[in-house]
This record gives sequence, C-alpha cells and structure tokens, in this order.
Amino acid sequence: MRESPNRRAVIVGLFVFVGLIFLVSGILMVGSLHETFTKKVAIVAFFEDVNGLQVGNNIWFSGVKIGTVKDIHFHSRSAVEVTMNVDVKTQEYIRKDAKVKISTDGLIGNKILVIFGGSDSFSQVVPGDTLVVDKGVSQDEVLKILHESNKNLLSITTDFKSISKKAAAGEGTLGKLLNDNTLYDNVNQALRSVQQMTSKGHHVLNNLNTFSEQLNKEGTLANDLVTDTVVFNSIREFSLRLKQIADTTAVLVTELKTISSDTSTSIGVLLHDKETGARLKETLKNLESSSKKLDVDLGAAQSSFLLRKGIKKMENKQK
Repeated sequence: MRESPNRRAVIVGLFVFVGLIFLVSGILMVGSLHETFTKKVAIVAFFEDVNGLQVGNNIWFSGVKIGTVKDIHFHSRSAVEVTMNVDVKTQEYIRKDAKVKISTDGLIGNKILVIFGGSDSFSQVVPGDTLVVDKGVSQDEVLKILHESNKNLLSITTDFKSISKKAAAGEGTLGKLLNDNTLYDNVNQALRSVQQMTSKGHHVLNNLNTFSEQLNKEGTLANDLVTDTVVFNSIREFSLRLKQIADTTAVLVTELKTISSDTSTSIGVLLHDKETGARLKETLKNLESSSKKLDVDLGAAQSSFLLRKGIKKMENKQK
C-alpha cells in the first residue's frame, strides 16, 4: 500500500518543526536570550562619563548578573542618562539608597555596571527610580595611576643607575667616600669621637642621676643643703662674711699699692729707694754680727768666776 504524499509532507514538516524548536532553544540557552522574556524593572542613573559603556552591557549586584543596560542617551551637556533593566526577582534586594558605578569585567574586559550598598531602613526600588552614582576611582584611572607610577619608577631607577655609576667611578662625595680610604678613616674617626662623646654624656647623666638621688635621700649633706633652712642660712651667712673679708682685703691691697707707690712714705722709701734698702741690709747684717758677738760674750761671762755663783743661786731658786 502506497503512502500518501500529504502524509509524507506532514511527517517531514513535523520533523522540521521539532528541529526548529531545538535550534531556537539552543540559541536561547547559549546566548542567554531567554532573559529577554523575563520581567524587568527599569531604573535610571546619571553619569558624567560612561567610559565606553554600551547598550547590552551586563549589570551585577553582589556578584550576580541581574540585568543589562537598556538605553544610553544625553540628558544634558554634563550628564548621560543610563536606563537599566533589572530582573523583577532582585527588585526586593535593591534599596533606594543603593549606589551604582562603572567597572570592568576582568582586567581588560567589557564595561559593566555594579550596584552595591543599600540599607534596610530604605524601601526597595520601583520602576523609574534613580540610583546615586559612585564617583570612586575606576579601574581605568587605577591603570593610569599605575602607568604614571611605572614612569616615575623608571625615572628613579635611571637616576639611581647614573648615581651608582658615578659612585663606582669615584665621582662625587659618595664616590670619594667609597673609594678614598683616607676620607673613610676620617669619617670613621669622627664617628668614634661621637660615640665617645655619647658615652661620656651617658656617664654625666648617670652622675647627675646619682646626685639627684642623693638630694632626695635624707641624712646626706646634699639633702640637708637643699631641705634644711638652718644649714642653708648658716652657709649663706658664712658666704656673706667671706665676701666682706674679700672686700676688706681688696681695699687693703689697694691702699698698700697706693702707699707703696708713694716714695714719701716709709714703705715707699723701702721699696723704691735703693740706698735706703742697702743701708737697711747693712744694718741687719750688723745686728746679726752684733748678736753673734753678744752670744760669745755672754758665754764667756757665764764661765767667769764672778757670775758662776749667781747663776747657781738662780738655778736653785727655780728648782
């Protein structure tokens, strides 16, 4: 029995229809186009610069893709209005005080919008709400900063290379310090002197600490001098007397200088008149020789017969 042509066409058409269903399902699954049929909530944000953001770029919230960019157009000379389509299922998690910023999908990937923040004290977003734009540092600006930092680092390394080359060649102060042993020895000696001064300074500080401890220790002379008013007053009175004696001595010395410089006085004559000085010396010599002769005469008189009895009587009376 022969098959009818219409039946064959129906069977072929049925297979073609099933294939088309599988093809469309595969395309929707691979291209994530099934999201086109999900319900969306449109919210708005105003940017000064969208940094290459395009329609269809993804929108992320807490690391989950929740929608795409629906429309981008100028709102004014300094503002760009971006309309975002967000899944209605995530509407309850996005609060009116949430913020949005432009980021990058990976290091050099496509631009994306990231919604973050929001507190429970605010209600959830509704269609047409406007989110606040976060003006933090973007990844492009970070890359620019890194680029400038690399330039500065290259300049620094180039300068350091030049400095190290000159130092190795003995040029400049650092090069002389590295290559000149005499200069190094002088610097080393100076450092030793500084160390010695430092150690002496520590020694002086230790002595001062010891002295201050003695000041605070009762019964010591230093403590008595600081705390005992009687001792302090006695020392002050003694110092005043010494000052008076010193002043009197100064006056006396001044008067002696004045008298000695006056040739009309006896001291002036003795100091300035050579003849008087010579006579005085001669007189002293005569007195010395006379005293010696007198001693000899007295010794001879004591040994004489006439004075011996009188001397013995005086000795007996003394006994």
